[in-house]
Amino acid sequence: MASSVFITLLSILLTFNTYLSSSKPLLLPLSHSLSISNFNTTHHLLKSTTTHSTTRFRNHKQRHHHHVSLPLSPGTDYTLSFSLSSQTISLYMDTGSDVVWLPCSPFSCILCEGKSPSTIPNVKPLNISAARKVSCKSRACSSVHSRIPSSDLCAMAHCPLEDIEISDCANFTCPPFYYAYGDGSFVAKLYSDTLEIPRSNPSLNLHNFTFGCAREALGEPIGVAGFGRGALSLPAQLATSSPHLGNQFSYCLISHSFDSAQVRRPSPLILGRYSFDKKNKRVESENDVVDFMYTPLLENPTHPYFYLVGLEAVTIGKKRLNAPLSLTAVDKKGNGGMVVDSGTTYTMLPVEMYKPLVTEFSHRVEMFYKRAPHVEDRTGLSPCYYIDSVKKVPQLIFHFVGNSSVIMPKRNYFYEFLDGGDDGKSKRKVGCMMLMNGGDFPESDGPTGLLGNYQQQGFEVMYDLENKRVGFAERKCASLWDTLG
Repeated sequence: MASSVFITLLSILLTFNTYLSSSKPLLLPLSHSLSISNFNTTHHLLKSTTTHSTTRFRNHKQRHHHHVSLPLSPGTDYTLSFSLSSQTISLYMDTGSDVVWLPCSPFSCILCEGKSPSTIPNVKPLNISAARKVSCKSRACSSVHSRIPSSDLCAMAHCPLEDIEISDCANFTCPPFYYAYGDGSFVAKLYSDTLEIPRSNPSLNLHNFTFGCAREALGEPIGVAGFGRGALSLPAQLATSSPHLGNQFSYCLISHSFDSAQVRRPSPLILGRYSFDKKNKRVESENDVVDFMYTPLLENPTHPYFYLVGLEAVTIGKKRLNAPLSLTAVDKKGNGGMVVDSGTTYTMLPVEMYKPLVTEFSHRVEMFYKRAPHVEDRTGLSPCYYIDSVKKVPQLIFHFVGNSSVIMPKRNYFYEFLDGGDDGKSKRKVGCMMLMNGGDFPESDGPTGLLGNYQQQGFEVMYDLENKRVGFAERKCASLWDTLG
């Protein structure tokens, strides 16, 4: 027994020795699940993405238990592929979730018709015959059950009382767990097996990787690769064996503006530690020196798995609008802050921030352009205008805690497209602001705002878990394949 444990540990050390001796990052492709052909018009596409952004954000605020965040349907999410149990799978990559779960064979999904995008490969349920069940006494079991004591979990697993008293329930498996999210749910069991990350030389094998295996789901046929701040997230499990890969990760979402050709281009997900000089510049090589604007992560006692940051103000044009305290800090009940989320399309702001922002934005734009209310009704975005150029659209800057100001490219918050008109013949160019009203939820808990992935396009977003901070650096994301590859 002891010798087999030693051999296993030696195998793990040898597997990761190559990575520990090198600072070269590991690059993986993130694929957008959007299929333009699924939407009849641009208005239809925008209405779908705004609806799902609102649903997901409200779910973030209304969760009172440890539930996985909403994996969105086609049009909003990025997927990641890897090998588990010697089978290739594709899952939604989500910084708002802290567990990895996937459909397992046999798999039954209620109300899932039309929810499996043709753009996502490898969505067949996984065969886990070789995977190992996780014990009711494990930390993983307690973690997935919201830290319920192992004695209670083993009792649920029908471990006899005398065995519970002497802590001899290792052979009893972790009970199934139920997760609910915005418009769906699933029941799963914990298993462990070897996860293999492709596109690395040699292949990166993560042994005893713990994941949720769902055989029943409602409304979601595709699983989630959770990258949140939890013990069972993919980065956390990677960090236990390879800290230089798991303690820092970043992604750089290629700017697409819903253009089908751009959407198909893979965005780089970067796992790996970087060195920093005295001026806080990341140094990878002579050709890769990048300024990051860092803001500290906020701790949340109720929702510890979110990447929460503080937003101090927003500048529109030359006017600075101070944010409410609820966006800047988190209170003792877990209310407040702004979650940085890879799985929600649009940025959501509370009404006390959104209204003055829109008022100032409209004041500047309506001096030149006419409002397009019927476009707002059909897209869910507001305000929208008939335009001829974006030159008159004011600059937008997010000011985060820690003297971190991020200047947004106009394409990240103002979207131009053609409106067909009511007669179906005449077409006019219109433009809409891509920030949304998060509403007012005085009785709910959770984040007050959310930074969506559309606003993160064209930036390398760094999650520095070791130093508890998030950084932003404007980049030409496609070039990272050559720069860091």
